[in-house]
Amino acid sequence: MDSTRLRAEVVALLFLIVASVQSRFLEPLEPVTSLLSRTEIQTRLPCLYQLEDGEKVVQVTWQKELPGGGKDQIITAHFTDGHTEFGRYAGRMKFESSNPTQDSTLLILATEESDEGKYTCHITTFPSGNFERQIALTVWVLPISILDPVVLTEGQPFGVAASCRAVGRPIPTVAWDTDLPGQSQDRTSEAGSVSSHYSLHPLRSMNGKKLDCLVSHPGLEQPRRLSHRLEVQYPPDATISTPSGHWHVGLEKAELVCEVGGYPKPENITWTWRGGALPDGVSVAGEKLTFSRAVRSNDSGVYECLVKNNVGKATAEFPLTIGGLICIPDRSHRIEDEPADKRLLIIICGSAGALVLLLIVVVVLVTRYHQHKNKRLEMELSEKTEEINSLSRQASFRRLNSASTDLRVQGEDYALLRVDSRMKNSLASLDSGLPSSLVPLKAQQEDGTGPREPDLGHPRELDPPCEVDWAPDQSVVDEQQGDEDSGSYQISEALNNHFYYSNGVLRPRPHSNAILLSPRGHVI
Repeated sequence: MDSTRLRAEVVALLFLIVASVQSRFLEPLEPVTSLLSRTEIQTRLPCLYQLEDGEKVVQVTWQKELPGGGKDQIITAHFTDGHTEFGRYAGRMKFESSNPTQDSTLLILATEESDEGKYTCHITTFPSGNFERQIALTVWVLPISILDPVVLTEGQPFGVAASCRAVGRPIPTVAWDTDLPGQSQDRTSEAGSVSSHYSLHPLRSMNGKKLDCLVSHPGLEQPRRLSHRLEVQYPPDATISTPSGHWHVGLEKAELVCEVGGYPKPENITWTWRGGALPDGVSVAGEKLTFSRAVRSNDSGVYECLVKNNVGKATAEFPLTIGGLICIPDRSHRIEDEPADKRLLIIICGSAGALVLLLIVVVVLVTRYHQHKNKRLEMELSEKTEEINSLSRQASFRRLNSASTDLRVQGEDYALLRVDSRMKNSLASLDSGLPSSLVPLKAQQEDGTGPREPDLGHPRELDPPCEVDWAPDQSVVDEQQGDEDSGSYQISEALNNHFYYSNGVLRPRPHSNAILLSPRGHVI
């Protein structure tokens, strides 16, 4: 029991001793500390020891562990002999303070990838003894990147357009920033490098489009951009234009321009005239063919420009015809003589167009007029037909109701016949377009001397009804040829279809659906 208590007291004492020793370091606080740095910058390895009363630092030494287990001396500072740098570390590492026995912090001026490892700060004091702090340094290597472009030609098969490579610690990542349709393929090596290839099918429309490589790494605040514009070469094309307008004899400073395309842009342009040399007084300056003199009539012909690049060639032709002049008295303007047949053609075309337009207007107006007229005639025919049917029904019912064998009613029957005859006259006047007083009537007997009409209720069997076709006379037919009498003619046709005139009496035509009444009003 006493031995157990003794052991516990010894452990507590050792713990207090270690705690007091550790508390003497102001920086770093932990016995083992990890730091992160990157290449090409200055790295600081802290080591700051706090002295007690009556204590003194005799010597400070920095060491680095080797992969095999040994240690390299980096730098030493003695309180009387000063500081000493060793081997390959000389000039690359130094104390941060001018008094390293008070502040033993070490500086790596330009950090390299080989500086990664474990460092030990060893402090010797009097009379307390030796104290240490260990720092594990990790060094990141910023990526080294490169973009290899590929020059493409239109028509080539699907292939690599650009390659992007990057090397670093830790291994970086590579991506592409582009709108081009294609595919990327990435590869990573054990040495810490990565490569990416972007492939596509080259078209001339892709020339000059963006194809950037983006390299990302933990040591970079943002991705590193490697800018690139895709290069797709294609054969040239050529067209000839003239800014001089209409060519005529005497034109000054005339010129032809050979407008070229293609990539790369053709540098050399060759001009020919009629398949041979250019006429005198004509010079070539780049893409322009310029007449240094006034244009002559014999300058007419076919001018051709030939362009080439490293992919192909192209030609363009311009047939030039020199026209004559019409000079006005003051000679201030020159007008090109236009052919007479061209002016005549313009006049004929204009006249034909105006005639067609006029014909269309006339057809539209006539059509609208006839439509309006037909509607008006249909309305008049409907109204008069209804009026005649009403009058005919009223007269028929009166005669049937008043028919009798009694001789005393002969006067009344005769009066009804006179009314029926007058109605016929009225209808005839409607048909002919004349007043009823001007139409001759055979049944009308104003003086009472003519024969009396037979009784409607007792037709004689021996005398068949004399059917008279109620047709207009010649004067009425002539008047029906006019627009205003066409309605009356249609009314007459309707009367002939439904009535006939017999013995001075207007009678309805037989019909399968008709109803016959006896003289006393009974249905037969």
